[in-house]
Amino acid sequence: MMRKNHRLGVSLPCMMSAMLIAGSMLAQTATAQTAPASGSAPQEKAAEPIKAENGDIVVTATRFETLASKTPIALTAVSGEGLRTAGITNPTALGDQVPSVMINRNNGLQITIRGVTSADGTEKGDPSAAFMADGVYIARQQAQEVSFFDISRVEVLRGPQGTLYGRNTTAGAVNVITNRPDLSKFSGSVDTSYGNYNNTQTTAVLNTPVNENLGLRFGVNYDHRDSFLKPGPNLGADLGAFKDNISARMTALLKFDRGELLIRGDYSHMGGISTNALPTSNFYSNYTTNTVNPTYIANGVSNDKLLTLTPPTADGIYRLDRAANLRRDNATYGVMGEFKYDLGFVTLNYVGSYREFKRHEGNYSYYANGLAPNQFDGWYWQNSQELRFSTNSDGPLRAQAGVYYFKERGSIALQIFDRVVNGARTNPGDAGYLFAFPQSYVMSSSLAGFGQATYSPASNLHITAGIRYTSDEKARTGYTVTCAYDLSCAAPGDVKTPNIADRHYQKTTWKVGVDYEVTPSTMLYGTVSTGYKAGGFNDGCEAGTGAGCLLPASTLYYQPETLTAYEIGTKTALFDRRLRLNLSAFHYDYKNLQLTQVGPYCAGGTQCTQTTNAASAKIDGIEAEANFAATPHDKIDFSLSYLNARYGTFLPNAATYPTLNFQGLKLDRSPTITLMGGVTHTFPMANGGELVAGVRSRYSSSYKMIALTIYGQFNQPSYTQTEATLTYNAPEKRYYVQGFVKNLENTLLVTAVGGGANGTLQVSDPRTYGIRAGVKF
Repeated sequence: MMRKNHRLGVSLPCMMSAMLIAGSMLAQTATAQTAPASGSAPQEKAAEPIKAENGDIVVTATRFETLASKTPIALTAVSGEGLRTAGITNPTALGDQVPSVMINRNNGLQITIRGVTSADGTEKGDPSAAFMADGVYIARQQAQEVSFFDISRVEVLRGPQGTLYGRNTTAGAVNVITNRPDLSKFSGSVDTSYGNYNNTQTTAVLNTPVNENLGLRFGVNYDHRDSFLKPGPNLGADLGAFKDNISARMTALLKFDRGELLIRGDYSHMGGISTNALPTSNFYSNYTTNTVNPTYIANGVSNDKLLTLTPPTADGIYRLDRAANLRRDNATYGVMGEFKYDLGFVTLNYVGSYREFKRHEGNYSYYANGLAPNQFDGWYWQNSQELRFSTNSDGPLRAQAGVYYFKERGSIALQIFDRVVNGARTNPGDAGYLFAFPQSYVMSSSLAGFGQATYSPASNLHITAGIRYTSDEKARTGYTVTCAYDLSCAAPGDVKTPNIADRHYQKTTWKVGVDYEVTPSTMLYGTVSTGYKAGGFNDGCEAGTGAGCLLPASTLYYQPETLTAYEIGTKTALFDRRLRLNLSAFHYDYKNLQLTQVGPYCAGGTQCTQTTNAASAKIDGIEAEANFAATPHDKIDFSLSYLNARYGTFLPNAATYPTLNFQGLKLDRSPTITLMGGVTHTFPMANGGELVAGVRSRYSSSYKMIALTIYGQFNQPSYTQTEATLTYNAPEKRYYVQGFVKNLENTLLVTAVGGGANGTLQVSDPRTYGIRAGVKF
């Protein structure tokens, strides 16, 4: 295990000096626009707090508080009340509410926005969409699927966010914002639910003011669900609980003259059985033939059969008789602080966080003719710091500038126990194994400076420009080993190949935009923005750098992914603001699109990940969102997404298949048409309560998933999924009771899949139903 050496890695005096210079520049700018000349009017007052009205919602997507209807980017914000009403209790359900978004399980959360995604959930991988908790980037995808509890709102930003949010936001960003302490009153709530698959969730929240300036808020959540998978022949393990999580959060808010300090601490333990993969053969045939697309064979097959985990043959299969082999024992925890101080013309904003993630879980891999149990142990820490100055006045210039620092360190050991010893296959803890990835040092760091300003030459015309410079480093030291008994690999025939890599990347991203308020309720906007995701490395080491290093640099390393996005849109409110309508059209130009696939790339044909660059890709799209309060008791929402996301010139294996070109083929998880619509009706009751009935449905055309192992594409056919709720709200909403059903059609969607003889896949949730209830005090 590596030594814990938690250094910032940059000079704090240098950072502070840079920030003081930036703050001085912003202060001078603000002074110039607010200081009265001789005989002029008094100084302009500071900006008033934004208040939501008429069904609008306050968001912080631009790092300032703005109304969603006045924010000139494509975003969807769902309030905490909206999450509860829709039954969204974890991130995977957000895709049912947000246009052009899919959030699936694939070795952690895999977020796809407008056809842009990343399938690399390993310790050296990066997502294409940032997942944040209260503005803090959460690096490990395996630490992201925790329950939504005590949430203020979730903001989903579509399109590159490279200026204000930095790297790994080429697709967009998801920001989960939790509730702050309320200093005005003592309050609390308890919510609980129970459904099929023994799905049990309970949340308790307590808010207590200490005095008029200090408040505390406590929240705890329990989340349990049995596995959707069913054990078949040759699988002796009880799959049991897939999820058995408990989470807690404590928040303290201190307000003082000219500023405030907020501190959050959180802890989540994630237990259960980690197995979530099925044989590819359950849904597809012909998935081992190169250059031939697999055939979807699941139509008309019962879910009981599709969800059965049956090893390929009975011959030599390791029976997973001990459930401990498959157990997950993970924990993530951290502390973060937000500090704001009003300096007069500018506000100093600081957000800092330190987090750890400890991962210990057993699973299985497909190998040879059966299943091979494996064990993963990992430890990670991340340190992020941001210091930012923002202007305060209501003058024509609103600006912000800052510096950002992020560093993640980790060490892992993945061991696949499948070596035959004395005629029997080995188990975790026994001597001998087939394959291992001990990586004692994995590091990723990022240092950035950024600024963005909006100038208003007229009260209804706003021009925005922003820029960010990012310097990244990625490094790893470890081994890939094929050994008989221990990691020393001392026996004849054992192999120990080094994994050594270190790369630096730099990139400047920028944004320009203009928005114009045609009327107080109608805004037009247009933007040109860029995004960037750092490059990285595959397993191995560069030839000439050490013993056992044989790879050319072009094979070991892959290049940064870059994007230029063009977007126009409008946001309007009609019929006395009862109808809100958002329209946007966009075009993306991608360079060096990163593609990651699990396949038999490692020694002995063992499954591991490999990332390559497609030369280019283009995406054109149109999105429409509408929310209509048809009557005081009827609400309708509707969205439409059109995507034409396709590869440019991409030769996946020019040496063997020189004429095979993916040009024009669809990008992963980018259905051409997606339609979503929902209706709710409220029945007022004589006692002052209400009964709310809601139904919502989603239609998606078919989508593709790349299979680089066989140089083809898997197809997920078009589908419809429908959900319904019936909720009783007591007078003043003191308590509620809700019945729900999701995926009424019981449709299983393939969300991640691999080709080749050892291919596996993962699917979406089948039909779930149950009851929820909650009380507030």
